[in-house]
Amino acid sequence: MKTAPLKTVGVAVLAALVIGTVLLLATGADPLVAYQSIVSGAFGPDGFADTLAYVVPVAGLATALAIPLRAGMVNLGGDGQLVLGAISAVTVGLGTGSAVLALLAGILAGGAYAVLAALCENRFGVPLLVSTLLLSYPAMSLASYLVRFPLKDEGSSLPQTPQLPDGARLPELAALVVVLVVVLVYTVVDARTPAGFEARVTGWNARFAEYAGIDRPRLTVRLLAFSGGTAGLVGAMVAMGFPYRFIDGALITPQYTWIGLLAALLARANPLGTLVAAVFFAALTSGGFAMERATQVPRELTAILQAVLILFLAATSGLLRKRGARV
Repeated sequence: MKTAPLKTVGVAVLAALVIGTVLLLATGADPLVAYQSIVSGAFGPDGFADTLAYVVPVAGLATALAIPLRAGMVNLGGDGQLVLGAISAVTVGLGTGSAVLALLAGILAGGAYAVLAALCENRFGVPLLVSTLLLSYPAMSLASYLVRFPLKDEGSSLPQTPQLPDGARLPELAALVVVLVVVLVYTVVDARTPAGFEARVTGWNARFAEYAGIDRPRLTVRLLAFSGGTAGLVGAMVAMGFPYRFIDGALITPQYTWIGLLAALLARANPLGTLVAAVFFAALTSGGFAMERATQVPRELTAILQAVLILFLAATSGLLRKRGARV
């Protein structure tokens, strides 16, 4: 049981590298040069800072989505919770000048909005996949309206808020520390508390968990609250970092939510594994720019590698389960 996930991930990574090599050879590029440029571009002196800046939202969102995924629940509303947390933090930061209050506003906004999706499932039977995804659009539309009208920076033609005051700004290093603390807390809760055990049991077998007396609706609300709160915290930290303002669309374009979900799926929602997978995907994305400069191969190849990795991961996971069933 413990070695199967490592074996599965190893097969998936190897398959992705093989497919990537074939694609690179088809374009006439040298695979060794391409892979070396990805590594140097992601972890070299010129690109390491960019990789760290990208790790914060990707690892934060990956952790946020891994929390309910541990119980077999998929939160597809990360974009809405992220944006709502960001605009709430900026609004409070502009009004109070306090970084602490701004962060708390982001956590509460994202958590409360995710709980709304959980209540839609518990009370009205709307599947969590549907409720979380559809609720993202009103949140993004609300944030877009606010940044274009009541919160718009009058001195700019762009849809953005004024810059936050100094007291409401958050350095990148502080954001990285906060993400690591969140991962540590998730690790401890997952391994050492009854709540973490309930989530894992529900993920293993939801019907057995129900027979064991685990309250599924209550667990759904609890997990979605923590998941949405973490996503809102990440949105708040990104907006409170450089350029210290909320810009319409800036949090959606990089696709932090979907890359974070891929990382959580790759690690099977394991807390530390999710962090490692998030760093891996962040490095792929950051190193893709260096690969494009070195080989003239479009950096979209890294997105293909991510997709192939997940496809092979799903395939090999199914094969391992069937093999185990026969035994």
